Amino acid sequence: MCLHSIRKLDVRKELRRNGGNMEFAQLIHYTEEDYYNSPEDVRAELIDGQFYDIASPSRIHQEILGFLFLGISSYIRSKNGDCKVYPTPFAVKLFEDDNKTIVEPDISIICDPKKLTDRGCTGAPDWIIEIVSPSTASHDYIRKLKLYADAGVKEYWIVDPDKKSVYVYHLEEDKFEVTTFTFQDKIKANIYEDLWIDLKELAT
Repeated sequence: MCLHSIRKLDVRKELRRNGGNMEFAQLIHYTEEDYYNSPEDVRAELIDGQFYDIASPSRIHQEILGFLFLGISSYIRSKNGDCKVYPTPFAVKLFEDDNKTIVEPDISIICDPKKLTDRGCTGAPDWIIEIVSPSTASHDYIRKLKLYADAGVKEYWIVDPDKKSVYVYHLEEDKFEVTTFTFQDKIKANIYEDLWIDLKELAT
């Protein structure tokens, strides 16, 4: 581990000790190079030059992720579709000319092969899904919501296991329109004509 990476890791530990308070972190601004030079055992997202730790997922989080990933990828294969589905960890550089923001959505669906690189995706995915935990709620509901809208993500789902709710944001004229569903509902993906996700299996 290089000295630069150690210093970055110390900064992230300091953030955790301060409850995510950015006063300390604002002393240092990080870039794409720092992100890719991070220690392999450290997972974090880079937003506006600041690192945000990614907590270890819960069992429920992983069950939901697996359910959604399998359903979407199976649908695309059945249609011989060109879109690709990637579960986390998968690096998404939302803006090509911004080297201070790289996120790792829980699920990314990318339909433009030109956006795919050896490192992940450069540009906005067509559809992003985030599965909320108590520690990431404000991050997913506020910070990432604006970020994804600004980047031009066509569809953004926030899945909240505690509330057993799904918030479906669909981009209309540069802003998100939202529809709320429960785990008892069957939800249509806006970017496809006939993809429905039946969430009743998640209600147990």
